[in-house]
Amino acid sequence: MSSAWLKSYMPRSLYARAAIILVLPVVVLLLVVGIAFLQKHLEDVTAQMTTSSAREVTLILETIEGAETQLQALAAIRQDLVALDMKARFLGIDERPAVGMRRWYDFIAPQVAAELHAKLPQLTAVALPSGDEARLYLQTDLGPFELVLDRRRLSPAAPHQLIVTMVFFAVVMTTISFLYMRNQLRPITRLADAAQAFGRGRVVPYSPGGAIEVRAAGSAFLDMRARIERQIEQRTLMLSGVSHDLRTPLTRLKLGLSMLPEDEAAPLQKDVDEMQLLLDAFLEFSRGAAEGAPEQVDPRHLLQVIVDDAQRAGYDARLVATDGEGQAMLRPTAIRRAVENLIGNAVRYGNKAELSLSLTAKTLRIRVEDDGPGIAPEDRTEAVKPFSRLDPARNQNKGSGVGLGLAIVADIARAHGGVLRLGKSERLGGLSADIIIAR
Repeated sequence: MSSAWLKSYMPRSLYARAAIILVLPVVVLLLVVGIAFLQKHLEDVTAQMTTSSAREVTLILETIEGAETQLQALAAIRQDLVALDMKARFLGIDERPAVGMRRWYDFIAPQVAAELHAKLPQLTAVALPSGDEARLYLQTDLGPFELVLDRRRLSPAAPHQLIVTMVFFAVVMTTISFLYMRNQLRPITRLADAAQAFGRGRVVPYSPGGAIEVRAAGSAFLDMRARIERQIEQRTLMLSGVSHDLRTPLTRLKLGLSMLPEDEAAPLQKDVDEMQLLLDAFLEFSRGAAEGAPEQVDPRHLLQVIVDDAQRAGYDARLVATDGEGQAMLRPTAIRRAVENLIGNAVRYGNKAELSLSLTAKTLRIRVEDDGPGIAPEDRTEAVKPFSRLDPARNQNKGSGVGLGLAIVADIARAHGGVLRLGKSERLGGLSADIIIAR
């Protein structure tokens, strides 16, 4: 619970999380090493070197204190300058110290300047233009004095090179590690894509690859997919076979009834018709969403064709609203059967059906509304089960049906990776059935 707030800031994709796992430790290590190196090593070494150089400068200043002219002062310190590898001169009357700009990556320069100012009261300015030269400007009794010495006597040479080297090799090694990690993650993403496609009713080619564990998961997925496909095929064959086998005796019954007087055959004919409807429903349920392969379809055009066919059949159906444009990967025959079932239910238990379409970047929603009695919220889960008939909640004057209409719609929606949701129609007051499919 204490880390729940962090989840909203974490990336969702596997590649992004792998990148964080690789980059974050490297960045932390660089920061820790860099700070420890700068604070513990560089600062101490720079302080020691600056102190030694300040003592040498103090020696030169003490030597020129007894001179009466600038020439005498330069002559007095000539041997010291040679021994200490320094250069010195007095500035002209109108000459100002040439401090200039420091290099942006010279992060040790501020400490050098601070140490020199603290140890040399006569110091007025410090110029650190490069890594080879340092110029100190001091105020003496004979006038402004410039002292030039090697910058490497004040601080370690090019301390930024360590940081640059660390960052460079960290970037190189992190890039190589990420490329290798991407190759290891690719089989996982392929497995996720295959599982997602199968959940949406599409079978994409997939072969296990990668590490042993990923191969084991991929093989398990292939076995599961094969078992599900066999079960679907067996269910379809069983229901189709039973339904087709029953057509033969049903046909003999129809022939026998045709020989009887009309008044005696009427009740039996009604039973035969109900059996015919039951067999047709079995066949429709057994087919499910297995007809046709998924293809790019314009949902708006498909719904308009379905509505036109329903109107020609005498149904009061209309396409009242469409939101969004584009195509979606659908099985047109299966979607047509699902929508026709919803329209049939709408006009069976109500007077009219109104359809609407909402198409976004992620989802496709087909809504069918009617003005019938609707379904109570506590009965909606039961209503989508096969052979479930909620007669008390529906209009029985027009028949109760077989109980497979909504089950067929739900089965087709699941085959497309979607869901069937039932609710109350705000527009007409009856039932609102939504087929929601992820794109």
